[in-house]
Amino acid sequence: MKLLVTGGAGYVGSVCAAVLVERGHDVTVIDNFTTGNREAVPASATLVEGDVRDVADEVLAAGGFDGVVHFAARSLVGESVDHPADYWQHNMVTSLTLLDAMRAHGVDNLVFSSTAATYGEPEQVPITEDMPTAPTNPYGASKLAIDYAITSYARAYGLGATSLRYFNVAGAYGNIGENREVETHLIPLVLQVALGHREKIFMFGDDWPTADGTAVRDYIHIHDLAEAHVLALESNVGGTHRIFNLGSGDGYSVRQVVEMCREVTGHPIPAEVAPRRAGDPAVLIASSEKAQRELGWNPTRTDLRTIVEDAWAFTSQLGERAHSAHRG
Repeated sequence: MKLLVTGGAGYVGSVCAAVLVERGHDVTVIDNFTTGNREAVPASATLVEGDVRDVADEVLAAGGFDGVVHFAARSLVGESVDHPADYWQHNMVTSLTLLDAMRAHGVDNLVFSSTAATYGEPEQVPITEDMPTAPTNPYGASKLAIDYAITSYARAYGLGATSLRYFNVAGAYGNIGENREVETHLIPLVLQVALGHREKIFMFGDDWPTADGTAVRDYIHIHDLAEAHVLALESNVGGTHRIFNLGSGDGYSVRQVVEMCREVTGHPIPAEVAPRRAGDPAVLIASSEKAQRELGWNPTRTDLRTIVEDAWAFTSQLGERAHSAHRG
């Protein structure tokens, strides 16, 4: 298939693009590199640098595209609260522009990178797709609004689409991993301590109603996640918008993550308990039973050690490259 991947220089988008290329697909990537890494774009992919809003119509007008995988978005919860206008523009408006470009040029196969943040603070876990959506920040709200738009386009215009909602993506795939200027995810932050880039890691609260008192989160390996996008793309049905949660069905506490990082890296990784953050739930775990049943998705890298080992292999490689550059 000839495929367009928006945000294909970002962490998740670049791994998905790499997997699609490996499967023999003809991939075009759009990215403006505000957060993406140029070196993460597959060498054999066609790269179009720019904002999706500005270039999607021109790219799709070239013709021959069989589908779109849409990752391009702003995705920092705190930033979305401080700058909501940016999130509605870059997430909602950009997605509507893309949907209209797809419709104009007869492209009717879409996979959308959504988020479990659309559920807000669920009353029970694991979270299933039939639970109420009540996002607590503009990031989650913008993604939910896009889901609503996709549903209406599917019904009215015959679009075949799948939205994939997930929480914490982690790990690495070959030479592609988490490498952001502003990092907010727990595992890379802990590994930065092991590299000596941070003095310690903060655990926000040790009095949660969990086994060890620290918050529990769902972690999904980046390659398993990419596989789900490929399966969705290959099975979309015109006029239907499917929504799947992607998760482990289980979770790991902050303390468990820190301890596993200590074991894998051999570094003591100092950790300090800090006050709880407002709005943080005790446990967030997504059920992926529907995705496994209907998509045939079979995640194989669900254990925490594998996730951390892959992340550390990538992170330590980054650290070595930076050290070499500094010496040079």
